Amino acid sequence: MTSRRNLIIASAAGAAGIAGGVAWWRGQERITSETPPPFKPDTAFPNRLRVPGADGLYGVHDVAGAFTLAAKSVQQEIVPGKPAALLAYEVESQGRRLFNPLIRLRSSGKISAKFWNGIEETSIIHWHGLMVDSNNDGHPHYAVAGGATYEYSFAVPNRAATYWYHPHPHHLTGKQVYLGLGGLFIVEDDEELALQKALDLKLSTTDIPLVLHDRRIDARGQLVFAPTDMERADGFLGSQVLVNWTPRPYFEASTRLYRFRILNASNARLYKLAFRGGEQLLEFQLIGNDGGLIDRPQKIKEVFLSPAERIDVLLDLRNARVGDVITLASLPFDPMENEDGPEAKDGKPVEGAKMAPQGPHAMHGGNARNEKSAVPADAKDKEKNDIPEIGVAMELMRIHVRRKETYDRTVPATLSRIVPIAANCASPRVIALDHVKMVWRINGQTYQQEKTPITVKRGATEVWNIKNAEASMPHPFHIHGFQFQVLERLGSPEQQKKLALGNTGDKGLAASDLGWKDTVLVWPGETVCIAINFTHPFNGDQVYMVHCHNLEHEDQGMMLNMKVEA
Repeated sequence: MTSRRNLIIASAAGAAGIAGGVAWWRGQERITSETPPPFKPDTAFPNRLRVPGADGLYGVHDVAGAFTLAAKSVQQEIVPGKPAALLAYEVESQGRRLFNPLIRLRSSGKISAKFWNGIEETSIIHWHGLMVDSNNDGHPHYAVAGGATYEYSFAVPNRAATYWYHPHPHHLTGKQVYLGLGGLFIVEDDEELALQKALDLKLSTTDIPLVLHDRRIDARGQLVFAPTDMERADGFLGSQVLVNWTPRPYFEASTRLYRFRILNASNARLYKLAFRGGEQLLEFQLIGNDGGLIDRPQKIKEVFLSPAERIDVLLDLRNARVGDVITLASLPFDPMENEDGPEAKDGKPVEGAKMAPQGPHAMHGGNARNEKSAVPADAKDKEKNDIPEIGVAMELMRIHVRRKETYDRTVPATLSRIVPIAANCASPRVIALDHVKMVWRINGQTYQQEKTPITVKRGATEVWNIKNAEASMPHPFHIHGFQFQVLERLGSPEQQKKLALGNTGDKGLAASDLGWKDTVLVWPGETVCIAINFTHPFNGDQVYMVHCHNLEHEDQGMMLNMKVEA
């Protein structure tokens, strides 16, 4: 099978030079003027980052009563000057029209929302990461036809964190998410508000959500979603990464601390995120992930982020100079797309062989190739090679330091208290991920709506070993309705082992594995051991889902029902 796994990854050395960057924190004259010179964005990143505001795309909706979310087709510029047909959730509030609104409320607050399906195919909303009963979870069983409605009513017991919502109809999730449906859902509590006060953080100004989508956009500025059979098996990749639906964005910053809440909302693309200043990787602090704040900040320089995962990070720019440029980048890595196992030689497998992709050196740097790249043989090959492969070096966003600011806040040494689940990795339930002829499976099965092959007891604590086959791909594994704790990684590839924290002993955990999770990345040949407590306050049996959050894998059936028996 011809696939990107047979190609060669772009070199790490090529990623080191960030166009438009400057030498980081050198002894240049400090600019103290409060009024910076006129700003001229560089041609590689000419578009101001879209951030949540009072209306429009990602408008902030503070919940204060019942509201309606209408899925519909709207016109929205992605490429400046070229309105595109986009699917979006619309909320009308006090004369404002919000599209894919950032929904915000306090922990223990209540949601009373009507979903109106204004598109021409079935849909339903899944509240990703929220602990709700199965009637409100957005199971495909409850998907409604075009023109129909569905009523949601639930309390939000979750701790403060960045969650999100998106469609979940069977076979159509990838398409509907790709074409635009999906938004952020921020929960706040006293602990979160105390952190905002301590660090002087304000949403959209110094607390910046970043939603990563990779998308294909044609010459007219329209989204293109037309996966081939190969792309349905591997996952559909875009030709460029949009940040908050902004192509090639820049953000203007001051010499202070910034918070970035980052969601990977791509269908299939995995990122290895880092901040670069010139040729240096900058240290930043990871303070939270899927389920909110971790117990204390973790200083890191890079982190993997798979589809549906979230990270909450702090970037300290106090030692920067006005005029410095920082790039949010994805570093090169081995995507480990080993669907057929090690490459064969003379009919025999090559021990330890790995497939690695090739593609453009950077998402926003034209079609530069590694010097070992082959010239496309024909137009079809050229079109394929114009889609950057997973694992190549990419520039996602530029941060321009524009203003000098006095900032004397200190990051708290303790952020939260995470109570460990009392469990170890002995006697686990095994969740096996594999494929047969490119049909991806969980425990040897694919999705059947009427069957519940995973059954657990309400109130039980279980340990699961999520085991990915050697001949496989990386899978972001998601569990509905409950959060879990990662206990251990076994058989991890070297690139994952290098991110393991010393203070987790020999458990192999990275900073992004700490605290509470709802989605976890599992590499080929790796086993991730997690602990889940199935206590909940709802009456009767509850039926949720477990699945791969590569949306093409999910749509092709890599998911199972999970019944929590009363």
